[in-house]
This record gives sequence, structure tokens and C-alpha cells, in this order.
Amino acid sequence: MTHAPTETTSPRRSRRAPSGRRPTSGRRSVRPPRRRRVWRWIALSLVLLVLAAGGVGYWLYSDLNGNIKGVDINEAIGDDRPEKLPTSGQNILVLGSDSRSGDNAELKTGKVAGARSDTALVMHIPEGRTEAVAVSIPRDTLVTRPACSKQDGSEVASAERVMFNSIYSQVGPACVVKTVEQMSGIRMDHYMEIDFAGFKDLVDAIGGVTVTVEEPIKDTASGLDLAAGTHKLNGTDSLAFVRTRHGVGDGSDLGRIGLQQQFMLALLSEIKRQDLFGSPTKTYKIADQLTSALTTDSELASLTKLAEFGRSLNGVDPSSMETIMLPVAYDAQDPNRVVAAQPQADDLWKALRKDEDIPESAKKSPATGGGAS
Repeated sequence: MTHAPTETTSPRRSRRAPSGRRPTSGRRSVRPPRRRRVWRWIALSLVLLVLAAGGVGYWLYSDLNGNIKGVDINEAIGDDRPEKLPTSGQNILVLGSDSRSGDNAELKTGKVAGARSDTALVMHIPEGRTEAVAVSIPRDTLVTRPACSKQDGSEVASAERVMFNSIYSQVGPACVVKTVEQMSGIRMDHYMEIDFAGFKDLVDAIGGVTVTVEEPIKDTASGLDLAAGTHKLNGTDSLAFVRTRHGVGDGSDLGRIGLQQQFMLALLSEIKRQDLFGSPTKTYKIADQLTSALTTDSELASLTKLAEFGRSLNGVDPSSMETIMLPVAYDAQDPNRVVAAQPQADDLWKALRKDEDIPESAKKSPATGGGAS
């Protein structure tokens, strides 16, 4: 996940992830992930790891602080943004990116030569910050990209039927934020991005991550070849695991989302098991890897600002975070792509904007056999 050059249900609510369903029909249907709570603590973990390193000396602070890269999203987007509503709480766009250049160009798995694999998550933390929900946006979703400004100042015209994950590489992170804001009607308060090169190093730094797969996965494109059972993955194998798509489900991006969700939970469990927070040496090593892989909006681009943001989230119970995939349906013109399913998608975004309970119907995705649009 590289930066562009330069660039949880509470007792009060009862948001629950829908139970897994098997597809009802159709060759391209895919069984949805068994676990719906995914990437929980992704942003919180970044902050907590940094906080755990506090007090180890100014030179360590300066070193870690210098690792963080910032992007001035406000300057890049300007005033063409949704209004910040009193009911909107905090909204963060978390992006996992994998470019074709720099360190990522060397991360080749199988026949994938530095191919990118983007993961996008909109984290919504309601007012009071005691619960949160996260919405995954499939990378193969066709969207309308708004007119945007590139980093060099050049303008890019609006375009329809653009694959979501192409926006980052073609125009940059600010345009990804703008696209998400326009499709959701929700203003993003913050942006966080993690690059895959740093992700690989993080896994290696903690000695690998253990995952269990119920069915064999063999993907010649990513080079991943796992028998059913439990495996401890190193950094390179972990990259193949989160990148693979052809060896799981129907070969679409929807199956990969399930693996990415499973892996993030396994990663956080491993960090907790090793009690990395109780060891200053380990903590610094992990914090160094994390901050090196981290890009944020300019308002969070320092240890101090991240720490302040982390303290403001202390009331959030990560075990109650619910993650929902944006309801999508296979595109009528191209079955290899998906589009936002209506009215489910609009109902989902509306509930988040108004900080209301999410309708169960808005958690169902036609592409995974979860109801018709």
C-alpha cells in the first residue's frame, strides 16, 4: 500500500452483521465472508501502537514522527464537498494501496509483478464515540469519478463507469476521498492509507500470522497454494493471501474481501497474543514499521495529532464494531464488474449520514445472493 508521491454496535443500538448466506443462484455468486466484523481497530491500532511507544525519548519520537506522510485533502478538494452534519459523527476513509513502483514493485507473488490491490473502508464513528461501523467498498465497483485536480495541478474531467480502484493510481488519494464523498454524501473527516510494502515488513516483524482456511486455495496468479487447514504466513505469503482472488469463491473481488477481513483479524490477534504493547523494544519496532507504511491527511500527520485522535476514540469498543460490504450487484454490461445496488446502497449511506440504525435490507448484497435490487 503506497502513498502517492508527495500524497464499532453498542448496547444503545443493535447493529449486527448479517449471518452468512449461500448464494441462491447464478454462476458468479459467491458465498459472503463468514465474519462480518473486519478491519476492526485498523485505524485504532495504528494510533494505539504509536501511543504505546510514548516516553521512550525525543529521538524516538522524532524518528517515528518523520515516518508519517501527509496529504492536504482539504486543499486538494476545496469546497466541493458534502456539508458536515451535526449527526455525522466522525468518518474516516481507510485505504490499503499497492502501487507498481518503489518497494512494492519488488513484492512479486507468482505472476503478479507489483500489481496493485486496493482495499477501501469507510469507518463511521457516531457522536459519543462508543460504537462504530465500517463499510467496505469492493475495488471492482464501477463508479462516477468526479472532476478532480491532480497533484501537479492539472485537472481531470469527471467520468462515468470508472473502476473504483483505478482512481488512486490515475488521479491520487484526494480524488478517492472526493469520489467516496460524492457517492455517499458523507464528508470524510480523515484519511488513512497503508502501503503493502510496509504491511509485509510488519508481518515479518511480528514473526508471521496464523490463518485457517476451510477449503484449499490455489491461485497461480498470486502464487498462493494453501491446503485446507491452519498455516502460519510470513510477510510475502500474507501479501499473496490478501491479494488472491482467482483461488477463492467465484474469482471476483468479493471473495478476496473475505480473506482480507479474516487476515486483519488474525493479525490483530497475533499482536495481542505477543503482548507487543508490553515490550518497549518490540513496540518500537512495530511502531516504526507502521508509521513507515502510513499516510494520513495533513491534520493527522504527526504523532501528537494521532495521539490526540486516539484519545478521542477511547470510548469506542472495538469488539462491537460492525463491518458491512457496500451492497453491490453484478453489472449488466460487464459481469466482471459490480455496481452499487439500489436502493440498498443509498439506504446504507443515508443511515450513516443521519446516524440512524442501518436497515437489515441495506446490509444485503445481490452479488452475494443477499437479495435482489
